[in-house]
Amino acid sequence: MNSTWDVVVLGAGIVGAACAFECVARGLRTAVVESGGIGGGATATGMGHIVVMDDSPAQLALTCYSQSLWSALADRLRPEVEYDSSGTLWVAADEEEMQEVRRKHSVYASARVRTEILDRQALAEAEPYLKPLAGALLVSSDAVLYPPCAAGWLIREAIQAGAGLIAPARVLSAHAGCVHLEDGSQLRAAHIILACGAESVKLLPQLPIRKRKGHLVITDRYPGLVRHQLVELGYLKSAHSLTEDSVAFNVQPRRTGQILIGSSREFGAEDSAINHAILKAMLDRAQLYLPELGSCVAIRTWTGFRAATPDKLPLIGPWPADETLYLATGHEGLGITTSLGTARLLVGQLTGSPTEIPFEPYLPERFVTGQSNTGESEQERAHGLRTSKGAHV
Repeated sequence: MNSTWDVVVLGAGIVGAACAFECVARGLRTAVVESGGIGGGATATGMGHIVVMDDSPAQLALTCYSQSLWSALADRLRPEVEYDSSGTLWVAADEEEMQEVRRKHSVYASARVRTEILDRQALAEAEPYLKPLAGALLVSSDAVLYPPCAAGWLIREAIQAGAGLIAPARVLSAHAGCVHLEDGSQLRAAHIILACGAESVKLLPQLPIRKRKGHLVITDRYPGLVRHQLVELGYLKSAHSLTEDSVAFNVQPRRTGQILIGSSREFGAEDSAINHAILKAMLDRAQLYLPELGSCVAIRTWTGFRAATPDKLPLIGPWPADETLYLATGHEGLGITTSLGTARLLVGQLTGSPTEIPFEPYLPERFVTGQSNTGESEQERAHGLRTSKGAHV
């Protein structure tokens, strides 16, 4: 099969699905190529947190923008997407971490994100099964959803609006407006969008992307045990590294009554096997904050791989060496949140139309020109298990 399109999207995870959804909405003839199942890969192995994050002004802008797009879309989503505005509680163990609560409260206020500072008593009332803690920051606009079904919904909407789906199909190469498939066929397009997450480096080895492996556990049904997404602020007590293995307390209630337990961060791992040392550390950390988890039954454990960049920002925009190739990858643990915003920014660049937030901080050329925000030092390459903020799966 040989065909011609305005846009060919490579990858039907949630970022690729969002790009196809947006391209079709802008009137572009769009095809999606996927080697596996829709909503597979990192999308199928993530937590589904729609969360505002503030590691940098660019991250804050993109997560706020994307969250607003998900909120606007919520009424259209089908029940199986399980979109739930449960909110996030960033929990603080002591006064030092309460200082971080107050800092985040101020930063979020500057971005017009409503938050509430909870003291010890208010936190205990909000989450009675947590161990006694100093307080928390409640971000009520945060939400959760079930990522594979969200990606599936976006793809189905795109197909109903005229997009083509080519799957399963393995891409051998993509450059100069031509996608070569393993079966010998070719797809031609004015624009090719590479949205394959950590697998993007197979088609473009020059990308500044490293795989970051994460573990997740889901329990049997325990309705009411957890009411909000719960994330610790304890990373303040360890030196932050972009490369070091780590765990953190991060749990999420599902509509089914199940509890999704994270999270871990592991660099350098190439296989999907469970790392039992990291898994134990992750579960021990979770039980430290939520002791009742020790009596819960886990029904499944799995791992996934995220596409991490040195500055923790995604690659959104044209690849400087090929004017037909655009990137939508490198989202690490925020691909679910930022998928809709990524699509808007990318398609704005494709069509030359204005974007609601600046796209310049996410352009891939920042690495090609050696102007990345954060580089990696040799000292950061040593691996060792620790507790860290950077542990979102």
